[in-house]
Amino acid sequence: MSEHRRTSSEPAGTTESSRPARSARSRHRRGGKALTAGVPLALIAAGALGYGTDLGLFGAAGQATASAATAAAPAWATASADGFASVDALGQHGTYGGRDGRTVTVRTLADLEKYATAAEPYVIVVAATITMDPVGKEIKVQSDKTIVGSGTAGQIVGGGFFLGQGVHNVILRNLTIRDAYQGVWNDKEHDFDGIQMDGAHHVWIDHNDIRHMADGLIDSRKDTTYLTVSWNKLSQENKAFGIGWTDNVTADITIHHNWIRETEQRNPSTDNVAHAHLYNNFLEDVAGTDIKSSYGDYARGRTNMVLENSCFQGMTNPVIRDATATLVQRGNVFSGTSGRNESGGTGAAWDPGTYYAYTLDKAADVPALLKSGAGPRGSIGTVSRVAPAATTKATTKAAAATTLTVAKDGSGQYTTVQAAVNAVPANNPSRVVIAVKPGTYRELVKVPSDKPHVTIRGTGGSRKDTTIVYNNASGTPKPGGGTYGTGGSATVAVEADDFQARNLTISNDFDEGAHQDIAGQAVALRTAADKVFLDGVIVSGDQDTLLVDTASKDRLGRVYMADSYVVGNVDFIFGRATAVIDRSVITLKKRWNGTSAGYVTAPSTAAGRKGILINDSTVNGDVSDRSFFLGRPWHAGGDASLDPQSTVRNTTLSAAIRTAPWTDMSGFSWKDDRFAEYRNKGAGAGAASTDRPQLTDAQAAGQEVADWLGDWAPSPS
Repeated sequence: MSEHRRTSSEPAGTTESSRPARSARSRHRRGGKALTAGVPLALIAAGALGYGTDLGLFGAAGQATASAATAAAPAWATASADGFASVDALGQHGTYGGRDGRTVTVRTLADLEKYATAAEPYVIVVAATITMDPVGKEIKVQSDKTIVGSGTAGQIVGGGFFLGQGVHNVILRNLTIRDAYQGVWNDKEHDFDGIQMDGAHHVWIDHNDIRHMADGLIDSRKDTTYLTVSWNKLSQENKAFGIGWTDNVTADITIHHNWIRETEQRNPSTDNVAHAHLYNNFLEDVAGTDIKSSYGDYARGRTNMVLENSCFQGMTNPVIRDATATLVQRGNVFSGTSGRNESGGTGAAWDPGTYYAYTLDKAADVPALLKSGAGPRGSIGTVSRVAPAATTKATTKAAAATTLTVAKDGSGQYTTVQAAVNAVPANNPSRVVIAVKPGTYRELVKVPSDKPHVTIRGTGGSRKDTTIVYNNASGTPKPGGGTYGTGGSATVAVEADDFQARNLTISNDFDEGAHQDIAGQAVALRTAADKVFLDGVIVSGDQDTLLVDTASKDRLGRVYMADSYVVGNVDFIFGRATAVIDRSVITLKKRWNGTSAGYVTAPSTAAGRKGILINDSTVNGDVSDRSFFLGRPWHAGGDASLDPQSTVRNTTLSAAIRTAPWTDMSGFSWKDDRFAEYRNKGAGAGAASTDRPQLTDAQAAGQEVADWLGDWAPSPS
């Protein structure tokens, strides 16, 4: 797909020949025993995957390679599927992957392929970015495997997985599978799918991010059955999810809680499926991109589909069916859609609840739910829930967290964000979610240290819908005398541990050009706490945009930012915290006078601590070539005992980055501190030199996201 087709609204098919019909297969309903479902909906409704802290296993102390002695299976390895993948049939008792085998951790293509293609069961933990060679390679996964990403580190680039005839009991989970695209939007030459299944059964595809492939993201073909696809993000592709490719009507498939966006067709296209149960999915035609949907959910051939409590936003032809198909709609919502929206047919009515237990979320809640909960999570833990043995009706679960609502128009409990923060009781023991309705909130917000476990979440369809903004700068006079100083200029200040911000914009719009008479450092967001999770946000300013600090020099402060944007020009990601910028876009901005010059990071790390890690991200912007440094060492207050650290790895760098990307600051040489790159790409990347240190593979193995976060596994809540 060309770059212009992938422009975000944020800053900055053919059929195959049929094979002979297979013999009829027995269908066993779930009855007489309890189900173990793969996702606790009560936790998911609160925006959390509820995975616990088992990912601590993959920190520096617990790291194991595939060639080393294998570890005992952690609790999450016993998780089993929900939906049709949980049904006993074809000699298989549900889908539980490799839980009966050994657990191995892999970081290379050779090791991943070795264990995925083995005859015996394995739980395979992918703890690095693995690039397929050649491009388009699909590893032929064998039965009884769990392949799961370690936090957000498990990424497959340039290829995917293939499950052939008879392969069964496979779990693919918590992975990012991306970038096999070959430059042709409707690609009919390359068959480089993220996950392709030909005649497999009992497969669970859960909490993955699959995007930008060639041909399709997921293909379920040739009577693949007892398949559950849940909590995935599918995007940036002509064809999202195709199902079918034979005349047989034998497959049973569950598709729930998936976020499908920036895709044109097969969303999914479901051909000749005996029982297709689709519920709580979010199909979004994203405004402001060149990717336009041609249709949404499509019941083809003789498919019998039940479509429940899903949300369709901006889609063309959101729900369509062939004259031969049967499609029952219940509880779906449509916003800004056009064209065909169909149901009906003459097929026999069926109730998914007679095959397995399931829980419906309200359709109106689905967009926010999936934006916070779909795709890879920062942790993987135990996710089992025992459902009643006999159930025929779906129920709605309430959110577990306390929720306070903010709305400028008075329709919430509070009209300002700070008022809601003030309402949180001191030393609150559990999560409080401050749900902020769309609007611009011009105010200062401070979350004090005695109010932990607070989430501030925008409720709009985009992170740009809800904005908290102010315009103090370091030199702005305070009402009582003096000036605010850099830290005091922050629009939002977070001093409480276990804080989260999601789906909103935090900005400082100080006009530096109009106020050249005062110091212009103007912070949008300051964190001085541990376990701060910034998920799907925009943090925007000019100089000193994002200050990641700690409560004191001797205190640990960890910040994890994912799927977000940071905008600025001078030292705009800075401070002494242990901070990860992951899968995000760092947007370079011109100075107030139109010139291009700046520094991305200015770490002020204490000795023995981790500093700033930029991982699997993009650095770009409308600025001049070779005008920005990646960073410089900030020895705050001239403190020579500090040991600033910035690592930029697996990141796309635009031509704006200087060929010698690090520089000195205030008399301190960057070469005396810790600055390095690893496997960056793009016009701004460069080969190793004395001016451009690169990590070795061995060094890089100790500088991954899990090493930065230690025993903390961020999970949205």
